[in-house]
Amino acid sequence: MSVVSDPRPHGSPASENSIGASSRHLWTRFWAIAKPYWFSRDKWTAVGLLVLLILLLLGQTETNVLFNQQSGEFTSALAAKNADRFWISIEKCIYILILAVPIYAFYYYVRNKLGIRWRRWLTNHYLDGYFKDRIFYKLNSDATIDNPDQRMTEDINTFTQQSLYFLLVSMGALLQLIAFSNVLWSISRSLVLFLVLYAVAGTSISIYFFGRVLIGLNFYQLKREADFRFSLIRIRENAESIAFYRGEAQESFHVRGRFEQAFRNFNKLINWQLNLNLFQYGYGFLTIMLPSAIVASRVLSGELEVGRAIQAAGAFAAILSALAVIVDNFENLSRFVAGLDRLDTFSISLTRKAAASPNAGGTIKAMQDSRLALAHVTLQTPNHERTLVRDLTVSINPGEGLLIVGASGGGKSSLMRAIAGLWSCGTGCIMRPKPDEMLFLPQHPYMVVGSLRNQLLYPNNHDREISDEELLLLLEMVNLPDIVGRFGGLDAELDWGKVLSVGEQQRLTIGRVLLAKPRYAMLDEATSALDIGNEEGLYLQLAGMPTTLVSVSHRPTLLKYHHQVLELPGDGRWQLHPTRDYRFDW
Repeated sequence: MSVVSDPRPHGSPASENSIGASSRHLWTRFWAIAKPYWFSRDKWTAVGLLVLLILLLLGQTETNVLFNQQSGEFTSALAAKNADRFWISIEKCIYILILAVPIYAFYYYVRNKLGIRWRRWLTNHYLDGYFKDRIFYKLNSDATIDNPDQRMTEDINTFTQQSLYFLLVSMGALLQLIAFSNVLWSISRSLVLFLVLYAVAGTSISIYFFGRVLIGLNFYQLKREADFRFSLIRIRENAESIAFYRGEAQESFHVRGRFEQAFRNFNKLINWQLNLNLFQYGYGFLTIMLPSAIVASRVLSGELEVGRAIQAAGAFAAILSALAVIVDNFENLSRFVAGLDRLDTFSISLTRKAAASPNAGGTIKAMQDSRLALAHVTLQTPNHERTLVRDLTVSINPGEGLLIVGASGGGKSSLMRAIAGLWSCGTGCIMRPKPDEMLFLPQHPYMVVGSLRNQLLYPNNHDREISDEELLLLLEMVNLPDIVGRFGGLDAELDWGKVLSVGEQQRLTIGRVLLAKPRYAMLDEATSALDIGNEEGLYLQLAGMPTTLVSVSHRPTLLKYHHQVLELPGDGRWQLHPTRDYRFDW
């Protein structure tokens, strides 16, 4: 089998990202991302640091002009064999050096300070949007947004650091242009005219011959490197399952395919970078001889001192550097624009998801109530691809548990998602208590990063203080009395998803319910990995609480802990039975 390369696949997520981002002007994309920080509460500190950077840039430019002036001066003194003039110029250079060193050092220090503060603010800003209204969950179904983790780590870091870099390089170039223009104009006007034409030609060639290709290739390289990294993370997270299936060959083929795509794209990228480097170095090396060639006749005729020619060459190089800032930084600029495209599409997606209006297929309404009830609910999969349940009406009054049963794929877990507010495609109304009065345990137990104590307190870690004695008693209630001794105490921090069996994880999550005592506990096959004895013991504990149970299960042994049975055959129909009259056929 061979890996298919798709340099610019039409209709692929990356292609859609690139096209979507490119439809907005570069400055519009940049300002949309940058503006919130410069109008935030942190703006005065940011503006103060930026003003300080501009002052330091002015200091750098002035010391460059002074160094250039003195380099011409001591060269002329050497040519004239004037010792006093030479040593006076060297002494001035030392004073300039003493002034320049701290200016340059503090410039980079302040720039990095402003960059890291901007990154911290922007990261928190994006994290707020990412976790608001469960957008992190909704993005899972958005094929146009790949690797949001990379966009909030690498892309934000690149954006803040490179934005400051290009802003300050541009401002420094402008200051250099102003400062050295008078120097060069006073020495050779022909040099100034040649310089302007040379810089305009170089910039035009860079933009029109290399611009769009390099930006596109860098965009795809960021995506494919992120896909390769994600595939390796996925292997690590699912190592045991892959090992059980002996799926190494297929997984290896998949990972190698991801890397091959990154490799092929990078090959194209370095080929174009070679072309750019050939142009850049040729363009740069010509400037070593051209200034001297242009003023050579005036120096040889005695009209100009040798030092003035050196000064002209220095001014020429400074002004050319200012005018050719795009040519010199084009490779970095192309990477920056590619990252800007990804960050812009991510920002737009966060905003779009947060402000999403009801779609054409209808939306299930949600109302707050003291009880849990569904009225004429028709539930569909996201994007209305399939109808799971039609016109469902059921009320789960406090103390009257509901057991949901049915064929695999019949919509049981989907109904749980709708009750939680994760899915809303369809019609009807769901009445439910406040979010903190309901606790959902999904099919796959979730172990948070942190200690054993954190596992039991999740998701309300900071609501109230729970004594160690209470937590130890709780572990006994869920038949995990030895877990504290096995792993080093309640505050031991381990990868709990790997060191505990699925059954132990399920017992820990039941402990969360016993500790939180919610009004409703929504258990989606939350004890499926347990033996009958452990399951019976846990449900007895749950039944002794003032918590109403809504369970998804295939086990008849759970009937006695519920008052009603909701049967979902999987074809959109539903039936509601009293528990005493129901017999399992599944």
